[in-house]
Amino acid sequence: MDEAETKLSIYRAARRIKRKENSLYNALRSIYEDSIFVGEISQLWPDLPLLANLRCGLWYSPTFHSSCYFKSTDGHSNNLSFNTSRLNLHVAHLAGQKGGCMIVDSTRKGKRFPDSMSKTIPIWTCVLNRAIRKHLSKTDDVSLLNERETRQVSIDWDCSLHLPLWVSNTERAKIENRLEEWTEQLDVSGADIASLAACLKKPLRPLWISQKTVIWLNEVPDHDSWDFTPIILVTASSSTGFTQIRTTSEHSWNYIAGAGDDEESWARGLSPNLFWNNAYEIIKSGPDLCNQKVADIVEKDRVHRAQRGQNAPQVIVKPPKLADGSTHLSHQESPLCLDATKIENVPNSHDEHYAISWLGSTNLAVGTSQAAANPSNVDCILNCDKESITVSLPNTNAYLHLPTLTSKFDRFSVLNNLPSAVNFAKVNLSKGKKLLICCHNGEDISICVCLAILISLFDDEGTFDGGMFFSETSITKCEMRRRLVLICRFAVNARPSRGNLKQVFSFLSGGRVDSDGKRHASHSRDTSGEDSENISRGC
Repeated sequence: MDEAETKLSIYRAARRIKRKENSLYNALRSIYEDSIFVGEISQLWPDLPLLANLRCGLWYSPTFHSSCYFKSTDGHSNNLSFNTSRLNLHVAHLAGQKGGCMIVDSTRKGKRFPDSMSKTIPIWTCVLNRAIRKHLSKTDDVSLLNERETRQVSIDWDCSLHLPLWVSNTERAKIENRLEEWTEQLDVSGADIASLAACLKKPLRPLWISQKTVIWLNEVPDHDSWDFTPIILVTASSSTGFTQIRTTSEHSWNYIAGAGDDEESWARGLSPNLFWNNAYEIIKSGPDLCNQKVADIVEKDRVHRAQRGQNAPQVIVKPPKLADGSTHLSHQESPLCLDATKIENVPNSHDEHYAISWLGSTNLAVGTSQAAANPSNVDCILNCDKESITVSLPNTNAYLHLPTLTSKFDRFSVLNNLPSAVNFAKVNLSKGKKLLICCHNGEDISICVCLAILISLFDDEGTFDGGMFFSETSITKCEMRRRLVLICRFAVNARPSRGNLKQVFSFLSGGRVDSDGKRHASHSRDTSGEDSENISRGC
């Protein structure tokens, strides 16, 4: 055997060993074992809601109060950022109501905590704290000032940056140098800081817990005893840097740290909800039968959905009703302002694939294509999923299917479909109809299409005007970011991708859409490639 054949054989052997170590059974068994640790930690503070950081965190508990989306890339050393399209304000409101919360995530890189917990969330808590203190220092409301004296927030509201010990001083300095910039970005984004200031009695502060954390069970402090609102960050997996072979009475298996990450590469169509509904059967099936067992479960679920359609609950954010019945979106009192008293925590709500989120009184909603198959209170549907759906609507003109691909597969798919989407929305919204915009997951393409419609057809106060305000206004990156923040207040799991957002801005700055769906030249500013990039980063 020559040298080339020897190297090839070694390569094949290594690949075969890796595939065996990263098998479906090993991943699910690792998740199951790590979930025991998550359950133990959640019982230390049973009154605090448990949240999953999408998407990896969803796998590590059968029940979550809600979910959030803090990206690790926002905490990477060369990409430190505070992203206004992922404000996660519902997390801060929930923590304010309950006195804190716990967030579950994991990492498979041999680190104790993912960057989302080491830096992204600490940046988030610090910027929110600074924005709240800035808001309180400017208010002239006597009642709020009296409350502020009670909470001593004028002086004692902690705005320092709290990072874990393993973050270097160099990185700390980089973050601290940009805190003022990020606070200003939050201030101009239109985020409802006033409601946060009213909801939070103590400043936010992260705490970190891993499987290596030493906790004396007889000395666990009550969360109310702290002088801050705790955001307890729980990393589910063991951080050992080598392969662990674990043995039970029935099977031997290899432990995978952070097994829940990158589910498309290993889950074979299995979702966290499906896994936990069948966890005992899957684990008991063993390594040899696991793949077939999962395939049967996935197929059975697919048939069930095709025949019936389902509607799983999520965190529901109800818009406040204005005393005069107005639908305007003024900065003081707005149907698109998050009302902290209207958040409902639905048990077992971690499977949110069928959610519909209404945007206040705009008659616009975003959701998944599965939800659109069995809608309620919907007059017309704009389906941006690749596959068409069977819907029950009054007439065929109330349904439009625009197969749209994400920017990873088609850099212009969203841009090419937006003229037809905006025209369809204009025709129906002008008649007072309620429009649902849906896509496969209700988190990306539908959000971007809804953003284009909201800017194109609604004025600055959120009133439908058929495009009059848009035709007379230069759309800037700040305006687009502000409208996206409004959408994210209701669609709390919105995750618009950078590439799709850039297509929306290209559409908004490149032309107008008339009643015939034709585009016309515009006079929008910020149309350079650099500004487009800034918007996608800022959004």
